[in-house]
Amino acid sequence: MSSNSLPHPLVSSEWLHQNIDMPNLVILDATIKKATSEGDDYFKGLQIPKARFIDIKGNFSDSQSAMPNTLPSPKAFTEAAQALGINKDSKIIVYDRLGIYAAPRVWWMFRAMGHEHIAVLDGGLPAWISEGFKTEASKTKTYESGDFIANFQDEMVVGLEEVLQNITTKRHSVLDARSSGRFHGTAPEPRADVKGGHIPNSINLPYTELLQDGKMKQVEELRAIFKSLKLPNTPRIYSCGTGITACIIMLAAALTGFSDHAIYDGSWTEWGQAEHVPIAT
Repeated sequence: MSSNSLPHPLVSSEWLHQNIDMPNLVILDATIKKATSEGDDYFKGLQIPKARFIDIKGNFSDSQSAMPNTLPSPKAFTEAAQALGINKDSKIIVYDRLGIYAAPRVWWMFRAMGHEHIAVLDGGLPAWISEGFKTEASKTKTYESGDFIANFQDEMVVGLEEVLQNITTKRHSVLDARSSGRFHGTAPEPRADVKGGHIPNSINLPYTELLQDGKMKQVEELRAIFKSLKLPNTPRIYSCGTGITACIIMLAAALTGFSDHAIYDGSWTEWGQAEHVPIAT
């Protein structure tokens, strides 16, 4: 039976299949290539029926920033969302071809722009296909302009200076979604001009620990993972390489009921190139 609301913030392929004709539903394909992989052409050329491609690295990133993937201005975000035919009352389901990778970034961006009617498809396109649901060839289309208007929630994003001050104030817990090797500087960064290591006092939580077979782990498992970190009762900041997989941690935390958190948008690509910041290994 169809519902007129989203079981926010994560939905199953079965739910989407049952509700794909829901009024005002918009399906977004957020696929990007992994920075740490050479391939990732899985299911290339296929999409969920009615899906629209959202270009994270194009018009949904700040073209003036030296850092990759950073959040565009509210004005630019509004224009890009309207061009995709997204409206104020759109109910958005976002997925990617890698399971769960870039889709949580889009979930966070829309929430940071004041749009809460958005959910991530658990397991993405691989789960959709494995459960026997139909696909179609990827299409490039133009859409009737939507009436979406961004309402920027500045508490959901932080910059380098705020993270730098936090090393002293410790008002926030900082969680880093990169691999243990990159966090400790024993594995190379995918970008040659970025130093290894991590933000002092930050805690390593590789995003892969939150996933199983391309899907998010069960809520009780996620709660146990966060509990094992022995975090203080403070707000959280999530970081990673370029602000993509940090959003996977945020999504996992949201599933456990946690909401006082933000993304360090420049993430390690910014910190690892900055000259005036400390680095731990």
